[in-house]
Amino acid sequence: MEGSAELGPLAERMRPRSLDDYVGQGHLVGPDALLRRSLRGGGPLPSMVLWGPPGVGKTSLARILAESTGKPFFQLSAIHSGVKDVRDAIAAARPQGLFAGRAILFIDEIHRFSKAQQDSLLAAVEQGWVTLIGATTENPSFEVIPALLSRCQVYSLQPLSEAELRTLVDRVLAEDVIWSRQPAGVEVAPEAWAGLLRASGGDARRLLNVLELVLEAQRAAGVHPLRVTDEAVVDAVQTFTLHHATEDHFDLLSALIKSIRASDAQASVYYLARLIAGGEDAKVVARRLVVAAAEDIGLANPTALVLATATFQAIERIGMPEGRIPLSECVLYLACSAKGNGAYRAIDAALAEVARSGALPVPMALRNAPTQLMKDAGYGAGYRYDHDFPGGFSGQQCMPEGLEGRRFFEPGDSPKERAMAQEQERLWGKRG
Repeated sequence: MEGSAELGPLAERMRPRSLDDYVGQGHLVGPDALLRRSLRGGGPLPSMVLWGPPGVGKTSLARILAESTGKPFFQLSAIHSGVKDVRDAIAAARPQGLFAGRAILFIDEIHRFSKAQQDSLLAAVEQGWVTLIGATTENPSFEVIPALLSRCQVYSLQPLSEAELRTLVDRVLAEDVIWSRQPAGVEVAPEAWAGLLRASGGDARRLLNVLELVLEAQRAAGVHPLRVTDEAVVDAVQTFTLHHATEDHFDLLSALIKSIRASDAQASVYYLARLIAGGEDAKVVARRLVVAAAEDIGLANPTALVLATATFQAIERIGMPEGRIPLSECVLYLACSAKGNGAYRAIDAALAEVARSGALPVPMALRNAPTQLMKDAGYGAGYRYDHDFPGGFSGQQCMPEGLEGRRFFEPGDSPKERAMAQEQERLWGKRG
């Protein structure tokens, strides 16, 4: 590995320069994989979107593809670029008879481009002036406009495996211009590997940043020989915050709710911890818990909705990090509670009936009659006041004509709902 300390951080110094140096994504660049075959064939690369979490090699792969084709390479960051920057880059990259074929335009964080900025790319991609390579940590189905997405291949990049991350560390210790040349060498204690790999989360950049922090701290303290220990890794990791992308945001919230529904208390509190560690807005989580309490528990344990609502109010009042405690209490209560979705199914069934049958007339006996004219028209006539009857039950028909006997609410098997079903049958017989 060439260069010196002035070349930048370890992750930049170790950036691969060819597919042979590239670690990971074997499904795309392995010996017989799609992109490697495309380069060997000498044909033009398609415009593409590289989709994957941070630190899995999106930018490195784009640079390697450009260098392998020998085409001019232009790079923009969606964070710092506007429509004018895009147009200027396209104008510079557009063939003017100076080279054959298309230049490669790489746009990092393409999901941060507005619709107008993405629109400005369409003509260049459609006309073949450039080969677009976009990189994104977010789901392109949601973040890239359909017109642009239809002109690109989408390649999904995966977090690096444990073996691939170990390969990266071994390369650092064998090839890096600083750490491979330490007089006494560098040793990674066996117990430190688990911490390093856990800290990385499949992110090569994060792994190398943690490794560099550990080694720099030891060198500054005059430690010889340098040794990566579990304690040193834990100290370094405390300087990082675990963030998740939008796709992870939806996946983690979905996993939390489905774990609650499955009555898996251990998984539920784990996914809550993932959301908290990732910086999720606590009120977003609390709102989902209110919905889960009504949808998945409902009448099987009405107290669940009370607790979930109180949890949301507590989060509004005390915030984080203390808010993690009522969130945990609520999540565990919901996960351990009896489950029932009778109320959820009942309202959806009733809405479907309203959509099918329309605005059926309310029976005259149930109509409000605040004026004499309405009373004379028969509004409220024949209404039977239930409290005037034994047991507070009159048995009067309340459904609109044509829906008599129609059932929307079907109680579940929880003790509370079984009791409700029995009481309804006692009052109404099989029709209720």
